[in-house]
Amino acid sequence: MANLINLEQVSKSFGIKPLLDSVSLGVEEGERIGVVGLNGGGKTTMLEVLAGLEEPDSGRVSRVGGLRMAVVTQRGVLPAGSTVGDVVLGPLGVAEHEWAGDARIRSVLAGIGIDNLGLDAVVDGLSGGERRRVALAAALVQDLDLLVLDEPTNHLDVEGVQWLAEHLLSRRSALVVVTHDRWFLDTVATRTWEVVGGKVESYDGGYNDWIFARAERARQADAMEERRRNLARKELAWLRRGAPARTSKPKYRIDAAEALIANVPPPRDSVALASFAKRRLGRIVIELEDASLTTPDGRELVHDLTWRLGPGERIGLVGVNGSGKTTLLRTLAGELEPASGRRVQGQTVEIGWLRQELDDLPTDMRVLEAVQDVAERITLGDKEMSAGQLAERLGFTPAKQRTPVGDLSGGERRRLQLTRVLMAEPNVLLLDEPTNDLDIDTLQQLEDLLDGWAGTLVVISHDRYLIERICDSTWALFGDGKLTNLPGGIEEYLRRRAELGDGGVPSVASTVARQSGAESAASPKRDGAAERAARKELARLERAVAKFTEREEKLHHQLAEAATDPDRLQKLDAELRQVVAEKEAAEEQWMELAEEVG
Repeated sequence: MANLINLEQVSKSFGIKPLLDSVSLGVEEGERIGVVGLNGGGKTTMLEVLAGLEEPDSGRVSRVGGLRMAVVTQRGVLPAGSTVGDVVLGPLGVAEHEWAGDARIRSVLAGIGIDNLGLDAVVDGLSGGERRRVALAAALVQDLDLLVLDEPTNHLDVEGVQWLAEHLLSRRSALVVVTHDRWFLDTVATRTWEVVGGKVESYDGGYNDWIFARAERARQADAMEERRRNLARKELAWLRRGAPARTSKPKYRIDAAEALIANVPPPRDSVALASFAKRRLGRIVIELEDASLTTPDGRELVHDLTWRLGPGERIGLVGVNGSGKTTLLRTLAGELEPASGRRVQGQTVEIGWLRQELDDLPTDMRVLEAVQDVAERITLGDKEMSAGQLAERLGFTPAKQRTPVGDLSGGERRRLQLTRVLMAEPNVLLLDEPTNDLDIDTLQQLEDLLDGWAGTLVVISHDRYLIERICDSTWALFGDGKLTNLPGGIEEYLRRRAELGDGGVPSVASTVARQSGAESAASPKRDGAAERAARKELARLERAVAKFTEREEKLHHQLAEAATDPDRLQKLDAELRQVVAEKEAAEEQWMELAEEVG
């Protein structure tokens, strides 16, 4: 396979810190590369040099001629005054009926949630997360050789992350993506680049392969260092005694990857932690009785909810954006009163609440002072730590602990916010998207800390690895006014969302009808059952069109390969005509039904 981009001995520095130091690497056709590393370690810089947004200080960057590439970074700017439709569909240069009849484009609009924003919405009034989704959709609707994405999952829910992974796997284009979502990395990446110490280490495979390979490299490095020390000790003994000691070197067994984890204890002792939590919390933790939750504009999110959190429960909370997850967490925290019903809190409950906002940090302090302002020492499980030790566990080196809070990046502020919450030694933890802006190493440290934390835990997160690692049960808000327990975890949530049959398609249909000026009043009113049946049929047609498109592409490739075989050419051509006819019929059915559902 040909290389699309090559970096040769590339160096790049900001100030005195070299982020890239004589780095050489390349991106091949069809390759999917995940980029990982510590925050501030140079991942985004490497991505921008690769994409041509930043020039290297030295070295050479070469790209294949005619390269079709889209770049979505965290600091991308959308044209002021533009609509969502201008940004997403404008560069395609196609008429409305053309993109509306293209299953791939409709799938992107639904999967990223653009249909919820509306194509007529002006980008100036969108939130940061919505603007990121618009920029991502604008890249995904194009037919490209290379996609370069920086943290594309940050503003997507669990379902959106899965959709994006499946979409990227279905594309033929190459991919370079910076991500801290470990499930996404493991699912999508065929190669992992770790940016560390100004270098880029390359590993085959995704997250699991990278973790095993990195552990094995570290073990080999430790073995080499141990051998060096042994040789030094022997040399010193020889110098003192006058003769070399004939002792055997230690032997290191290099086995399969399982040898690396053979003696690792289980992540946590759930029974012991639950027992300890019960002693700290008592019988009542937080209870909601016949509670109804509403939005500020009066829309009901949950009705008649009775939910009792027990001591030591570890709960993952999932649901689509806007289903009421954060509202439920705010109600549990006592910040928001239920519209009806009541909230009961145990007398010994101490709540630690990690919010998505970063407005509760003392910007006039240094990092260590901000942590010590909460407490000097903390006990986690059976270990006692000082404020400085906990800060170091969460990525603040002793030097970094002297940094003013006002000078921290967004990811560093998130870590500090989390450190302060833990430092208060709560016995109930409410975490709202704790993984936002955290790198993988910090995530692992956080999970290790929470493994030994005794108390009740409720966490909202789109990070499947985090929920599956630290939570014992999963609950979901499906938008039906209920809170549903999912014994099968995230997999069951995604399966049940798929079984609902909407998958976002009706929203696309509404968008098409709205854009074409179709009047819903022109169609006879449907009852609830007919409406659900129509939406399921829309979803079925959507899948059928996608399959026909995939088959059509394969037949084109087979026709090219059979250029010297007249008999096979004739059969393939007949099959292609049949597939195209069936695809057009399905698209026509979809358009007609979409206008009726509108």
